[in-house]
Amino acid sequence: MLGGLAAFAAIVVFVMAHEAGHFFAAKLTGMKATEFFFGFGPRLWSVKRGETEYGIKAIPFGGYVRIAGMNALEEVNPADFGRTYREKKFWQKSVVVMSGVAMNFVIAYIMFFGLLVYEGIQVPSTEISLVLEELDDGSPAPSAVAGLQPGDVIVELAGTPVAEWEDAAQAIAAHPDQPVTIVVDRDGTRVSLETTLATRADPETGTEIGYLGVSPLTVTREVGVLTGLGLAGRAVGDSMQLTFEFLGRIVQPSSLARLGAALIGNTDAVPDEIRPVSPIGLVQIGSQAERIGVTNFLWLLASINIILGLLNGLPLYPLDGGHFAVALYERVSGREVDIRKLLPVAAAVIALVVFLGLVGIVLDIFDPLQIPG
Repeated sequence: MLGGLAAFAAIVVFVMAHEAGHFFAAKLTGMKATEFFFGFGPRLWSVKRGETEYGIKAIPFGGYVRIAGMNALEEVNPADFGRTYREKKFWQKSVVVMSGVAMNFVIAYIMFFGLLVYEGIQVPSTEISLVLEELDDGSPAPSAVAGLQPGDVIVELAGTPVAEWEDAAQAIAAHPDQPVTIVVDRDGTRVSLETTLATRADPETGTEIGYLGVSPLTVTREVGVLTGLGLAGRAVGDSMQLTFEFLGRIVQPSSLARLGAALIGNTDAVPDEIRPVSPIGLVQIGSQAERIGVTNFLWLLASINIILGLLNGLPLYPLDGGHFAVALYERVSGREVDIRKLLPVAAAVIALVVFLGLVGIVLDIFDPLQIPG
């Protein structure tokens, strides 16, 4: 229960941090922000402070900041002239529309950095944790033929000194179907073992590589501040790549058809690879935090910021990236965009977002998420 509440609180913080990015950027660039709300639909509570109304609305699936003149079809109060979005320079518009995305990326980076420095990273060691006895065809595995044992520490393989597991992996891959000598440290004693490696296809290139049949023991390695700065950036990049891959899968016609089937009760038609998750699902994940591990849960929350940032940053009107694309076009072309021509695009984008949101809610209610521990 506490994990579920923590997940909901985190979602609120992430959404409001995104909107706060827009809000404070608007203030700093001299624009008038009239509303700052969490949620959509009917007002549940609000308060007016200065020229801005702050509050909460009934549907807790997002938030927004209303900036004078940002809606090109809006009639601007003459008293606001000079403080509207549409009157500002390109760089000011860009800062305002992309500041929310930037906030999500900053939060993700800080969370990744903190987790890496506090928890360290899991890396494979040169110590063997598992020895395979047989290959798929039933023949003895090269590791069993050699007499390798759990707890052996690989020191040298095929004449290559082994300091990291990657050294052993590369040496194994380079000698398919070849006899090799493996030197291990077994309880403080150097032992030399002989075997002939098997062959398997490299999962990435399809080329033949050597195969021994062992798994390394995973250990925790401490991460310093400077190393953590770089690894956090890599984590952001990895999360971006995974998000783009997911978006690429989910917008395929076959995927959309499966998602549509979920709305009429066929939830089994939606594989996890294309499953959208609503705030309800995130709360369900949070309720499993103790089982899946707090670190994994926090890593997931950091990744959610990347998803929020990338989705909002797509160059599709009326998303933040769409507003930036419009401002960029106007800056380059010197011509004002007729927003009325973009309304079909906006309608399609909104329809897709609502569709995915509804599918996520249906799946999370009728087929609750269960994360493997």
